[in-house]
This record gives sequence, structure tokens and C-alpha cells, in this order.
Amino acid sequence: MLSDEQWAELEPLIEACRPHAKVWSRHLRRTVEAILWRHQNGAKWRALPAEFGPWWMAAQTFIRH
Repeated sequence: MLSDEQWAELEPLIEACRPHAKVWSRHLRRTVEAILWRHQNGAKWRALPAEFGPWWMAAQTFIRH
């Protein structure tokens, strides 16, 4: 999980370059954390813990970018 400090540094960079129609802002941090979790654990998308929301949301965001 990202700390609040890490997110405060990362969010403006993501917001500056992301297509705004792809992921709702309120889910952006959760989606980024899900992508990072999968990368760190080498798991399949469907193995994402429920705390990251629907697995397909993170997967679609990752695949599209």
C-alpha cells in the first residue's frame, strides 16, 4: 500500500498524464495500489484482494496504458 506521503507525490504526476475518462478519480489510488500489489506479488488479476475493488477495474486500467 502507498503511504499518504507517497500518494501525495505520485498523484499529481498521474493526474497530469492520464486520460480522465478511463478511471474515476475516487478510485485512482486504489487502482494504482492494485497494480502495484500485482506487480509485487506476481499474482493473476483475479487474485487481487477485495480491498482493491473489482479486479477487472485495475486490469483494464493497466492493459489500456
